[in-house]
Amino acid sequence: MDVAQLTALARATADDDPMTGLAATAQIRMEMERMESVLVRRARNKGTTWTEIAAALGVSKQAVHKKHGGRGLFGGQR
Repeated sequence: MDVAQLTALARATADDDPMTGLAATAQIRMEMERMESVLVRRARNKGTTWTEIAAALGVSKQAVHKKHGGRGLFGGQR
């Protein structure tokens, strides 16, 4: 999703119809989760520690590792 699409979704959250805003919020949340996963994977591939990633996200090392550390049977590093 590009910046223009995200901007349009952000604008839709202020729509007079709350259902439009809620739908946009759900789409934004899904995209942010996807982007976070991609960026965590990139950071790990470059050697960034779980502690450094956790600090950037404002969560504990355990929380970020639990969320992103065990992707699939053979993916992710534990």
